[in-house]
Amino acid sequence: APAPNAGVFSKDNLIAWCIVPFDAKNRGPEERAEMLHRLGIRMLAYDWRDKDIPTFDREIDALAKHGIRLQAFWLTSGPDAAGDKNVALVLDLLKRRGVKTELWYMFVPPRSFADLPQESKIEMVAAAVRYLAVEAGKIGCKVGLYNHGGWFGEPDNQIAIIERVKLKNVGLVYNFHHGREQMDRFSEMFPKMLPYLLAVNLNGMRKDAPMIIPIGDGDREIEMLKVIRQSNYRGPVGILGHRPEVDVELSLKQNLEGLRRLLEKMGDRTALRTY
Repeated sequence: APAPNAGVFSKDNLIAWCIVPFDAKNRGPEERAEMLHRLGIRMLAYDWRDKDIPTFDREIDALAKHGIRLQAFWLTSGPDAAGDKNVALVLDLLKRRGVKTELWYMFVPPRSFADLPQESKIEMVAAAVRYLAVEAGKIGCKVGLYNHGGWFGEPDNQIAIIERVKLKNVGLVYNFHHGREQMDRFSEMFPKMLPYLLAVNLNGMRKDAPMIIPIGDGDREIEMLKVIRQSNYRGPVGILGHRPEVDVELSLKQNLEGLRRLLEKMGDRTALRTY
């Protein structure tokens, strides 16, 4: 939760996201935690690849050493979540280490998925999410449906899945960069998402730009930030690395500076005091 009397865009409320496989310096767990501590970012959402599996325990140890909260753990599966070896691996890790976090979950559809009727799509995904949520609930964790484009990336579909699952530890995570085609609908969508929202990840937003640009380099993100600020959303806010050719510390610094400039334009003095 944000520090007392701090705004939702307070630096204390920021999560570093997409910084593990997207780092030109290829930092390891200790170097990464040191960098976050140096930048004053106190939460990490952990995106990983198979090469990172042997260092999962080291990652948890390094974060704890430097006072960084493991806010989320990236996870994917197809329809058979119960039979997915990586699902079992991550759940076992979190249980063994006593880590209570969020699983940012992306459903990987089978080839036939696009041909299914809407009701069948919802039920197929809900079955996978229900399994994951039940198992996560046993160890005090939540599941956040992660928009990554396509059918699963539409908030209306994610809300339908959540309402089908009917478990209190299931919500959604909204990413600006995977919702570029939804910019014109954001002010309409956000109130619908709000009751389920676990996190919002920011990005520069401009229709003619690449998918990933620093916050403040777009022309649409400030109006989206105003929608969030004017709501009663008080959950965490993510800033991205996501540029593999760039030192991720530079990417995070650019986003911190861009967000600070937008907060000045918005007159958000409460959040600005934390930068």
